[in-house]
Amino acid sequence: MMFAGEKDWVITRLSAERGRQPAFLSEAERDAAERLRADFTRGALMPSITQRWDLQPRDRSQSRGANELSDNAIDARARVEKAIAAIGPELSDLVMDVACHLKGLELVERERGWPARSAKMLLKAALGILARHYGFTGAPVRRSGAMRSWKAADARPEIGVY
Repeated sequence: MMFAGEKDWVITRLSAERGRQPAFLSEAERDAAERLRADFTRGALMPSITQRWDLQPRDRSQSRGANELSDNAIDARARVEKAIAAIGPELSDLVMDVACHLKGLELVERERGWPARSAKMLLKAALGILARHYGFTGAPVRRSGAMRSWKAADARPEIGVY
């Protein structure tokens, strides 16, 4: 299993050009996978495997679940649920395994008893559906840190009106 910081992430390898061959995944498909992974991470959906280092002892009488989540984490979980619903039950497990749990394609094929190189094509189809869900078209995705405006380009703010 790979870790989030590794450069050998399946999505990265499939979206890179190799010599004269174009990338297998489009930019929209890659961006959709990255957005799902970001929401998965923000939603704290990965199981914790580390020791707690905070100073307060755990109170075993209280459940420690969704009560401790921030609003951002709850929103991210809702976005993940909507994305998974958009992909559908047939392909959502594949996308979750590859994009969120960072499993390799060969491992996924072995676990499910699929033929060799079948997960690659199914992943492309699933990420295409996910890109359409997120509204990514063939146009490049804007990656600048500037805030987008929801008003018309010629709109002016009204001061003193509440």
